[in-house]
Amino acid sequence: MRHPIFAQRRRLFAYVAAWELLGALLSALLVLSGSLAWAPAISLAVPLAALFSFVCLGSFWVCRAAPLHLRGLSGVAGAQLTAAVVSASLWLLASRMWAATLEGLGFFPGLVESQRRASPLLFGMGLLLFLLAAALHYLLVAFEDSRRAETEALRFQILSREAELRALRAQIHPHFLFNSLNSINALIGSRPDEARKVCVLLADFLRRSLALGARERVPLSEELALAEDLMAIEKVRFGARLNFAPRVEEAALACLVPPLLLQPLVENAVTHGIAQRLDGGTVRLEARCRGERLLLAIENPRDAAAPARKGTGIGIENVRRRLQTLYGRDAELRLRPAGDSFEVELELPAASA
Repeated sequence: MRHPIFAQRRRLFAYVAAWELLGALLSALLVLSGSLAWAPAISLAVPLAALFSFVCLGSFWVCRAAPLHLRGLSGVAGAQLTAAVVSASLWLLASRMWAATLEGLGFFPGLVESQRRASPLLFGMGLLLFLLAAALHYLLVAFEDSRRAETEALRFQILSREAELRALRAQIHPHFLFNSLNSINALIGSRPDEARKVCVLLADFLRRSLALGARERVPLSEELALAEDLMAIEKVRFGARLNFAPRVEEAALACLVPPLLLQPLVENAVTHGIAQRLDGGTVRLEARCRGERLLLAIENPRDAAAPARKGTGIGIENVRRRLQTLYGRDAELRLRPAGDSFEVELELPAASA
C-alpha cells in the first residue's frame, strides 16, 4: 500500500520541511546540552533529520500491520516499541557514520567524540520521534478508514436508492397496463373500432413513457404531454363522462421533474374518482412556480358515499416514496380530501434545464 505522503509532491515537500524544523530543534538541544557548538550541531542534526523523516514513514506500515482494533494496546505497544528501538539504533549508527565522514573530510575535529557523548540524547530523540510518528499515523489510518467507510456507505446508499427507484418505476406500467387491457377487453365486443383506437393510443403512450422513464429528470411539458396521452386513452372508455382541464404556468413547463410523476396521480384520479360517479367529472391539473418551488395539484370529483375500492392509493404511495427517495425532506406530497372532491398537492424544487 502506498503511503499517503507520496500521493502528492506538495505533501512530501511539506513533510520534509517539517522534519528540517525538527532538525533545527535537535541542533538547539545538542547546543544546550553542551555536546556541540552551533555549526557542528546543525551540520550533524539537519541531514540526520531529513534521513529519519523517511525512516519514520515506516511506522505507517507498522500501524497497518498492527491495527489497534485487532492487536490491542499491549500488542501495538510491543510492535511499535520494537520498531522504534530498531529505527533509533539505525539512526544512531547513521549519525556516527556521518560524524566520522565530516571529521574525515577535515570538518569539525573531535566531532566523533562529541557525537558519542550525545548518543543518549540522539537515541532518546529517535525513540520519541518515531513513536510520535506512529501516533500520527494511527490517526491518519483511522481517518482514512472512516472516510473509506463513509464512501462505501454512500455508495451502497446510492445503489439502494437506484434499486428502489427502479422497483417503484416498475410498478407503474403493470398497474396501468392492467387497467388499459381491462378497458380494451370491455370494448372489443361492443365497440371494436374504439378498442383498436385504444390499442394504437396505448402503443404510442408506452413508447413515449419508456423513453421518458429512461431519464433521471424530464421537463414538466413532456410529463404533461404524457398525461394528456393517458387521458386520451381513458376518454375512449368514459366518453363524455371524463374531461381533463390542465392549467399550467408558462414558467412551470420548463421545470425538471422525475419521469412518470403525473401518470400515477392522473390515473388514480380517474380510477378512484371519475369511475365511481355516474355523471363522471373533470380532472383538473394545475402547475405553478413560487420562487424556487414547483407546486402541482391534481383534483378530481368523487362520490363520498361510494365504498373505497381495493388498491386505492397505490399510485399516490408510489409517487410519495419516489419523491422521498429523490429529494428527502425537500419535497412534499399532501392529500386534501373534501366532501365531494379529492386533491393531491406536490411541492418540490423548481429546477430547470
